[in-house]
Amino acid sequence: MPLRASVELRHEIRALYWGGMNTIGIAEKVGVTDSFVGRLLKKFPWRLRKRNPKNLSFAEREEISRGIIARKSIRAIARELGRSPSTILREVAASERAAYRAWISDERSERLAARPKPLKLEIFGPLRKQVEDWLELEWSPRQIAKRLRLKYPDDPTMNISHESIYKALYVQGRGTLRTELKKHLRQARPQRRRQGKATRGSRIRDMVNISQRPAEAADRAVPGHWEGDLIIGTNNRSAIGTLVERATRYVMLLDLRKGRTADEVRDALTKAIQKLPVELKRSLTWDQGSELSGHAKFTVDTGVKVFFCDPHSPWQRGSNENTNGLLRQYFPKGTDLSLHNAAELDRIARRLNGRPRETLDWKTPAEKFDELLAQSAAA
Repeated sequence: MPLRASVELRHEIRALYWGGMNTIGIAEKVGVTDSFVGRLLKKFPWRLRKRNPKNLSFAEREEISRGIIARKSIRAIARELGRSPSTILREVAASERAAYRAWISDERSERLAARPKPLKLEIFGPLRKQVEDWLELEWSPRQIAKRLRLKYPDDPTMNISHESIYKALYVQGRGTLRTELKKHLRQARPQRRRQGKATRGSRIRDMVNISQRPAEAADRAVPGHWEGDLIIGTNNRSAIGTLVERATRYVMLLDLRKGRTADEVRDALTKAIQKLPVELKRSLTWDQGSELSGHAKFTVDTGVKVFFCDPHSPWQRGSNENTNGLLRQYFPKGTDLSLHNAAELDRIARRLNGRPRETLDWKTPAEKFDELLAQSAAA
């Protein structure tokens, strides 16, 4: 009786077991004791894993191996097995064709299919320490992932995706990073929002998609293209409207203390936009919130065309999203926004418009906006 099962013996025992043979029959077949077979089967988790019939079986891999030895084509082997040629091609391409062995390929398949897989952060201590150090510096997981790839381009043990970092922070049972590190993330959420939700059909009638927005709006070359959204207060009961001009980052805040129905949002937007000269009233980009379902009447009243972002695509309103993040300094989450009257909103807008911006060569949005107004008056 062997003290340790070779890879070939292990696979032979497994093939016989999967073929329906009991431990006594397997022991007589391969020349070992039945207790040895029992211990071996208990040791390896693949004994309990039910195979997906869509995946190649060990027997099919044996036929592939025989077909390669017989110099059959990939398509011929696929026809004999009733499989797609691409399936056979991927299987053989995982190793050199001449070196293909059924038991090696089956072992690799079982190993890759095993769940749960250990995270890199569980295995590689230096990687975990580097990620934790950068999280403490308030780096985002995406910044960390990109920086690791830049710093260690040839070391796969020091590379990790940003999703894996989020998983290590938030997913129960996979929390390989210290829980307190979550407070260093920009949003500092106790839980992470689910990504990639299925999208529903639009609730807004006659909406025009952002893909039809003029190119001049996308490259910020021409002023007068605005982005808008709502900041929501505690318990979803209050709101403030935000407008950002794309070229200058100039901010206007909308007083919505009366409510945020479609009519109330449309009226507040109309009142704000009508104060502008014609040259600064070109388009408005909004998300697919129902508060702007009155966009058609808004366009008739102001002459400003409205374009709607794709679902769950806040980056298509990047200037507005960034500005809303800055405004949370004045309007923290979980507070009642109805406490801020129109005068207070104007004061905060002036404060934000008076900050120099790197993207404006350290000029302020107010200065850039005043330049546009002066040019408009001169024309």
